[in-house]
Amino acid sequence: MRKSERAAFIMAKLDEFYPEVPIPLDHRDSFTLLIAVLLSAQCTDKRVNQVTPALFALAADPLTMSRQSPQAIREIIRPCGLSERKAQNIHDLSHILLAKHDGQVPQSFEALEALPGVGHKTASVVMAQAFGVPAFPVDTHIQRLANRWKLTVSKSVAKTERDLKKVFPEQHWNKLHLQIIFFGREYCPARGHDPGVCPICSVVS
Repeated sequence: MRKSERAAFIMAKLDEFYPEVPIPLDHRDSFTLLIAVLLSAQCTDKRVNQVTPALFALAADPLTMSRQSPQAIREIIRPCGLSERKAQNIHDLSHILLAKHDGQVPQSFEALEALPGVGHKTASVVMAQAFGVPAFPVDTHIQRLANRWKLTVSKSVAKTERDLKKVFPEQHWNKLHLQIIFFGREYCPARGHDPGVCPICSVVS
């Protein structure tokens, strides 16, 4: 099966399993999404969703968040891990949003990636899920499945992103990256996976 044929089959199968895909991180707007995605680094979405209600009750906009001390933020987000660095980043980026972006989350990769704690993946998630800009954020699930499905042979997140963008239509990127994440969690886990019964691996591997 050629790569283009594998990609077409995968896209059709994912649409069959996940015709609608909710955004897994609970949020109210672009700012709270940005904070939730930042917290999700080396942390599960489930844990982030357990922590953010208290955080957003404390502060849910850049102005209010900027008035909190990093220590107060850290006390709430401690279960997410790397809490000291994340708390400082949340505090600092809130000040930057006020100083440079009129208190709004910027709608460009360059401006987002200039914020403390915001790398390309985080920026891609915000651009895709908050602003509808085509992006293909690559997390560990997507990296693993892209290799299993022979859509890339790279271990580099940047190269995998480029390879996936080449093989899938741009208008489907935002939905596909979520579909792949959900499929990886439910049917194609890192451990204990049986390719022979997997609805996709059994065909494309």
